Amino acid sequence: MSETGNRLRKLLESPNFEPQNYVKQLSQQSDGDRDLQEHRQKIQNLADETAQNLKKNVYKNYRQFIETAKEISYLESEMYQLSHILTEQKSIMESITQALLSTDKDETSKEMQAAFPKETEELKQRTLTSLLEKVEGAKTIMDTPGRHLVYNGDLVEFDVDNMSPIQKVHAFLMNDCLLIATWLPNRRGTVKYKYNALYDLESFAVVNVKDNPPMKDMFKILMFPDSRIFQAENSKVKKEWLEILDETKKSKVTKERHKKEEVVPTSPVRAEVSTNPFDEDEPVDAQEGVDLSLEWIQELPEDLDVCIAQRDFEGAVDLLDKLNGYLKDQPVTQKVKELRLTVEERVRQLTEVLVFELSPDRSLRGGPKATRRAVSQLIRLGQSTKACELFLKNRAAAVQTAIRQLRIEGATLLYIHKLCNIFFTSLLETAKEFQMDFAENTGCYSAFVVWSKSAMRMFVDAFTKQVFDSKESLSTAAECVKVAKEHCQQLTEIGLDLTFTLQSLLVKDIKAALQNYNDIIMEATKHRNSEEMWRRMNLMTPEALAKLKDEMCSCGIGSFEQYTGDDCWVNLSYTIVAFTKQMMSFLEEGLKLYFPELHMVLLESLREIILVAVQHVDYSLRCEQDPEKKAFILQNASFLHDTVLPVVERRFEEGVGKPAKQLQDLRKSTRPVRVNPESTTSMV
Repeated sequence: MSETGNRLRKLLESPNFEPQNYVKQLSQQSDGDRDLQEHRQKIQNLADETAQNLKKNVYKNYRQFIETAKEISYLESEMYQLSHILTEQKSIMESITQALLSTDKDETSKEMQAAFPKETEELKQRTLTSLLEKVEGAKTIMDTPGRHLVYNGDLVEFDVDNMSPIQKVHAFLMNDCLLIATWLPNRRGTVKYKYNALYDLESFAVVNVKDNPPMKDMFKILMFPDSRIFQAENSKVKKEWLEILDETKKSKVTKERHKKEEVVPTSPVRAEVSTNPFDEDEPVDAQEGVDLSLEWIQELPEDLDVCIAQRDFEGAVDLLDKLNGYLKDQPVTQKVKELRLTVEERVRQLTEVLVFELSPDRSLRGGPKATRRAVSQLIRLGQSTKACELFLKNRAAAVQTAIRQLRIEGATLLYIHKLCNIFFTSLLETAKEFQMDFAENTGCYSAFVVWSKSAMRMFVDAFTKQVFDSKESLSTAAECVKVAKEHCQQLTEIGLDLTFTLQSLLVKDIKAALQNYNDIIMEATKHRNSEEMWRRMNLMTPEALAKLKDEMCSCGIGSFEQYTGDDCWVNLSYTIVAFTKQMMSFLEEGLKLYFPELHMVLLESLREIILVAVQHVDYSLRCEQDPEKKAFILQNASFLHDTVLPVVERRFEEGVGKPAKQLQDLRKSTRPVRVNPESTTSMV
């Protein structure tokens, strides 16, 4: 390196180097841009040279770095093994101590107190004092006699839903519970933590969380109905937590079992045998015959907690069935009663979770099949009635939500098609799922029938609001009712016929619609009658005449051809033709709406409409003096009597299935006759 380069390096490496002053000075001393470019190149060369030297140093010491890292890894492994050995030794010592205490508890206690009275008391006092000094609000926790600290350490709590860190906590594991304390941001003296939660060792389960970078070194605490996730400092600390938690929980179970065994008298003296034949106490031999020391029975409460927390409902019910099968033929001893009480609490928790799964507050997507899992497990638990009730409530909420979400847009008939498709398809799927889930519980079928009727009321409310309350035309209402009837018939394929229920719920609105349309036709007929001139119709064009012929043919009047004259003339009045078309349309729409409860309503409406037209013709015959007009009126009367009324009677009988006697009597009583052969005719 040149002398200039050395001076530049020393200048840049000096502790008092100020870049701004250096640049300012350099700018003042430079003659122009060329000097600045040369100086810049020198600094760049110096930077490149420095970078090369750094790389050489790294490569030179690279082997030393690798060897050091290996030594650190070996040391960490040895420390972990040493920690594990110490933990095992501690566990062995505790097991030995517990065994000695269980065999000769009183004697050992006296010896320990006699040998180390001061040290034992001081150790317990130090543990209590240490905990009380560190945790705010933990004084009452230490009131329980015999409670002592087993393990403690810092953890980070994460959110269960989005796995984001929530807060830093300090956990204190004691011989019968787990205390979670949060860090205080503003410490006061020796107080570092604040009480957060206290869990009994039997109330939660510990589950290892698989590492998924960057989420690692985590474990989960499951307690119904919540769960919490904590992260340890490293994998070694996590393993210690898992092992010590498991050992402490097992140790507590062992202690409680020894305490229960100590309650049983060990005296060899036999109890007096009762001679009372009605004494219900279990014999000693029977009590000793139930083996509850099996590992799966001892771990059953904890396994049930884990299954409930992990939503493994089938696994939980399988464990309960296994226990019931094992205890089925066993005598009911005191230990069995205590076990059943413990298990019944888990059954209650499991039932609450299953009930929540079926509640309408949960998501209603997925259809009836989404409820099958919870329903089947409730039935296995012997709660088929509750399962049936919750299933039907869930489906009712789903149907109601689907109807509410249906947009009211476009034509009414299009909306009714969508409404019927949604409702009856959902009802059909619900019925099929109900048959599958409750196949062996036939007593629940009556509840489904009652529910179906209530669901039909919900459908009819939406149907009526859109069809009848909005004052749609009778033809639109008839088409909508026809669509609803056709969809309702689909339910008969599973043996469910709700046609009568649908009709009974619609009868009031249909009756009102028929009467309303009847009034409209009568008012229109009376208005046309008031303007009647009794003239032949001139349709002006052959196309119009052909169209009228097609309309009359579609109404069932095939003999209309004989009433047409030359060119585009029709030998009937406009009033009679319009009346015929309107009445036949009313009859067709009425037959679409027909069911037995509406028989007399439809029949009376037709009779009233026909009577208005007949009375008008009769009145015109009596009042008209012109012979030609009288002949034309009589021709219109004959058309009504001999052509229109028979078609009405025949079509009504085809649609209803029985003859309309009232219409027949009306036709007989209104036949046109000639009163005076010379000039006067009338309808009797």
